[in-house]
This record gives sequence, C-alpha cells and structure tokens, in this order.
Amino acid sequence: MTKRSLMGAAIAAVLAAPLSAQELEEIRMGYIADYFGASIAAIATEQDLWEKYGLEAELSVFTNGPIQVQALNAGSLDFAYIGPGALWLPASGQAKVIAPNALGYTDRVIAQPGIESIEDLAGLRVAVPEGTSGDMLLRLALEEAGMSTDDVEIVSMDPSTVVSAFASGQVDAAGIWYPFVDVIKQRVPDLNELSSNEAFFPEIAFPSSFIVSDDRAGDEEVIRQVVAVIKEANDFRRDNPEEAVAITAAFLGAPEEPLLAESKLARLPSSAEYEELSEGGQVANWFGTLAGLYEQFGKIEDPLPADEFYLGQFYTDN
Repeated sequence: MTKRSLMGAAIAAVLAAPLSAQELEEIRMGYIADYFGASIAAIATEQDLWEKYGLEAELSVFTNGPIQVQALNAGSLDFAYIGPGALWLPASGQAKVIAPNALGYTDRVIAQPGIESIEDLAGLRVAVPEGTSGDMLLRLALEEAGMSTDDVEIVSMDPSTVVSAFASGQVDAAGIWYPFVDVIKQRVPDLNELSSNEAFFPEIAFPSSFIVSDDRAGDEEVIRQVVAVIKEANDFRRDNPEEAVAITAAFLGAPEEPLLAESKLARLPSSAEYEELSEGGQVANWFGTLAGLYEQFGKIEDPLPADEFYLGQFYTDN
C-alpha cells in the first residue's frame, strides 16, 4: 500500500470512529412524560442522535414547562421542552426558543357529567395547572363565552392532582390535556369535553417548543447541535409514527395505547416545512400571537417581540 493510501485509510478510520465521551459536549435537557413532551428525547436516545451530533445528554423528567424554566434559571438545566402554555416565560425574557416541536391540540376543558357548556361553569370550581396550555385554553374558552377567570373559582394544582381531584368530584371542571384526559375518562367515562385548542386553529396555533437557558443562549455551536438532533428526531417521528410511539413508550416505561391516542392529536410539519415556515415568519407569528394573548390575559406585561425570543436562525441555517 502506498504512503498516500495509508494516510487516506488512517483519515477514514478517524472519521468513522465514534467520538469519545471526553469529546462529546455535555448538555442537560428536560422533558415531560407525555408523547409530545418526551418523543424527541426518546427517539434521539434510541437512535443515538445525541452522539451522532457530538452531544452527551443528561435527561431529566419534569411535570410541566414552568418548572423546567425555573431549573434553567437556577442553572440546573441547559435545554428544555415546554408546551404552548409556558411560552409566556420566554416571551417575558426568561429563556429563548430554539425550535418548534408540534402543533398540538391535546388540551381540553373538561367538566363533570351534567355540565354541558362553558357558560355552565359560572361560579364552579375549575382545576388547572397554572401557566400551562390547559390554563391558556381555559382562558380562551371563557373569553369566547363572554366570561373570564373571575366568573369561576380557579383551583391551581399540578396535573396528577387534577386527575385525582376531578375523579373524586372535588372540582367541577378542569383545563388539562391528553393523556391525563384519558386517565380521567377511565374513572369518569361520561365527562364532557367543553373546549379544545383545535377549535381556535388556524387563528391561534399552539406550538410546543424547545428552549435554551440564557446562560447558554450564546453558545451557538451547541445550539446548532441540539437543533440538528431535534430536526432529525422530528422527521423520524413524522415518518414512523407507530415506531415512534413504541420507542417513547419504552423510554417512559408506559403503555403504548394512551401515547398512540395522544400522538394523533397534533399537526406535525416536517423539519423542511418548519424551515420554510420560519423563513416566512409564520412560526414567529405563532409565538407572537400567544405572547399577545398572555398579555391580554394579564399574565405578562409588554412581551418581547417574537424575533427576540425565537432564535429561528438556528433552525433555518442548520
């Protein structure tokens, strides 16, 4: 073999060799234990996408987005997943959005049997995880009915407590999402679904997303690596829906059936479509509209323009 051939073989061997643990960039990422909150992390783990893009990910599970933003701000997380209900946090300057995830319509306003409409909720106890997409949907549904949160008794509780409180009849209604709705239906099968976020599409879209802490928002190369993982996992999830559910169920140690039901409750653009939508300004408009709603509902004051908290260039340039 010639010297040139030997050199070429050596270079090829180096390129083919996996990165060592010392060469991988360590990140800490949060996720939520439902389909859209965990499927990207699950697929990335099962398909070895973290290592493929030079990352070593320490994954931590959370019950909602606001708690993850607290962890970001405390320095114990670098990246996180949030639903649309937690978007008020980046919109108020806490963290930056780096990628859209799914256009979900898993949220519902549900009510006990006999409560037939949003108007019927007047004066009743309504459970909601504060600052989540269930909270947002409840506010939108009340507004559409000419009401506000002042017309009901809001009871703030975490999602698992919503399940037990609704099932035991301690609350009359709830702003909550699948798969928790499915769990509640097993115990209250004749509950009523009074509203869905799908009813507000396309005027209002409900994108879940991935965010980065302010401390790492300037680490452009790492953000690009994370976005590359998200995009490849997103396309795998879109192109292989049943396998994606199976992977996520195994990752969570959960049954497939409720995750399969949840997986059908969203629009899933491809990464190429998200690139086009980001370049055309639609993704920023989705985020900006939600931020405006949070201002309207009194959740935040003077939200940032979407192009200041959505770092879309990392998605379109990746």
